[in-house]
Amino acid sequence: MSDDRKLKVVLCWHMHQPDYRGPEQGEFQLPWVYLHAIKDYIDMACHLEQTPDARAVVNFAPVLLEQLEDYALQVSNWLENGTRIRDPLLAALAGPGLPMDHASRWQLVKSCQRANEKHLVNRFRTFHRLIQISQLVDQHDESLMYLNDQYLADLLVWYHLAWMGEYARTNDIRVETLEKKRIGFNPDDRRVLVHAIGDLVGSTIDRYRKLAETGRVELSVTPYAHPIVPLLLDLQSAREAMPDVQLPNATAYPGGEARARWHIRKGLEVFKRHFGFAPKGCWPSEGAVSSETLRLLEEEGFHWAASGQQVLHNSLTAASGEAPLPESWVHRPYRLDEGKLCSFFRDDGLSDLIGFTYADWHADDAVGNLVQHLENIAGITRNEPNAVVSIIMDGENAWEYYPRNGCFFLSALYEKLAAHPKLDLTTFSACVEQQQIPVQSLPELVAGSWVYGTFSTWIGDPDKNRAWDMLVEAKAKYDNVIASDRLNEEEREKASIQLARCEGSDWFWWFGDYNPGDTVSDFERLYRLQLTYLYRLLRETPPAYLSEIFAHGSGDPTLGGVMRQNT
Repeated sequence: MSDDRKLKVVLCWHMHQPDYRGPEQGEFQLPWVYLHAIKDYIDMACHLEQTPDARAVVNFAPVLLEQLEDYALQVSNWLENGTRIRDPLLAALAGPGLPMDHASRWQLVKSCQRANEKHLVNRFRTFHRLIQISQLVDQHDESLMYLNDQYLADLLVWYHLAWMGEYARTNDIRVETLEKKRIGFNPDDRRVLVHAIGDLVGSTIDRYRKLAETGRVELSVTPYAHPIVPLLLDLQSAREAMPDVQLPNATAYPGGEARARWHIRKGLEVFKRHFGFAPKGCWPSEGAVSSETLRLLEEEGFHWAASGQQVLHNSLTAASGEAPLPESWVHRPYRLDEGKLCSFFRDDGLSDLIGFTYADWHADDAVGNLVQHLENIAGITRNEPNAVVSIIMDGENAWEYYPRNGCFFLSALYEKLAAHPKLDLTTFSACVEQQQIPVQSLPELVAGSWVYGTFSTWIGDPDKNRAWDMLVEAKAKYDNVIASDRLNEEEREKASIQLARCEGSDWFWWFGDYNPGDTVSDFERLYRLQLTYLYRLLRETPPAYLSEIFAHGSGDPTLGGVMRQNT
């Protein structure tokens, strides 16, 4: 079958972690960037490297690129000069000593419990036993005094060994040697492991760059700090999909379009600095789009963008009324009105099968099931040469729930799709460039995201709304200070970057009493820290509520009164 008659299939992996750096480039508050690098980002590149005919789109959030670069530099400086690493967990592994105070040692133990029990803890007998001991400490806090430095060293080493991806586990003799040693790790062993971590993190960006240079991968980007662009542009756009939603007291985000353009342009700047070229495509943060968002992306030079299936469903339903939707409506590229930007929409069913269902299946059965779905779609769309199935999901989070970090599934997936006679495993840019017939016109777009086709994950809940009001208040202060011309150019740039961190989507995602209390507490603390530091950069006194911590359900006027007390 000729390529133009095959069903186009695009696998798009979105690589994103929020900015975990504390104020003024201080301590990393959470370790997920480097842990996902050694486990997921490297493994995902390795699978593509090992299947020459495979193709994929890999989308990077710019703040993730910056943090990967930061970690690589920190490890290098520690190895060469002994400069302290700014991530507490990685610094503890590096040593050579370990903290002596009770609180710090307890925090290390708690941090090393944060791992998937089935696939990261129980997989390794020694690590499992160390975790069992740590759980006794949870039950009897005074037991911590009996856990000596050797226990903590072994726990730290095994935690990082468990997080290693399959590439490192099978290709790095340092990792293999440490696993075989099992217990009694000394400072030299820990140094070797930190060196291995630094090599993996430091090679991540280069590996994806080489894949892009050889045409194996298309790299795309997200606006700089991962903001919900449609809400920056217009808070009221949330009503397009949720007419009755309760919005923040603020009616608009001040200067939203200018900030949205700033994030897009800053994201492009960071991307080009790391990869050496401008991307053609954009996965907007959380797949959040509106008509104005697509207009901005087109004006800033993008050729394509992507969003969620429910956004397209809401938009087509709004345009067609009661008329039934055409068959396979989600498997087409669209253009809004007279625009040139090509929009693709996630097949939610197939994407969620990979993200949530196949983890417990045998890899061959899972891939076979997915291929069968794609063959069915190929049959339905056999007379549509521009049909494309967009499978879009996180590139890091699902694999923790798969055996061996998803290596069996991903290897089989790429091999089967790349070799299938009726499927063309390709990229979004290739789809845009190879169109044989006009792209489907979309008369209107109902603003929404990949989650439910709405913005309910980021606005509408009392906690989320209060967080927006806090941000709007800070932005108004920022505008006043910038207009006063009291800051020099360097100070203005620092304030703008700090404001961007506060505008990221992840703060609003986690707020709400339906999320795990510990995670809510982590993000509440970080959000308050970031806003506080913004005020200080502006030489303004932070509002008192930013320094107040309230227990769950206390009636706290900030963040809706349901934030949990920090530990």
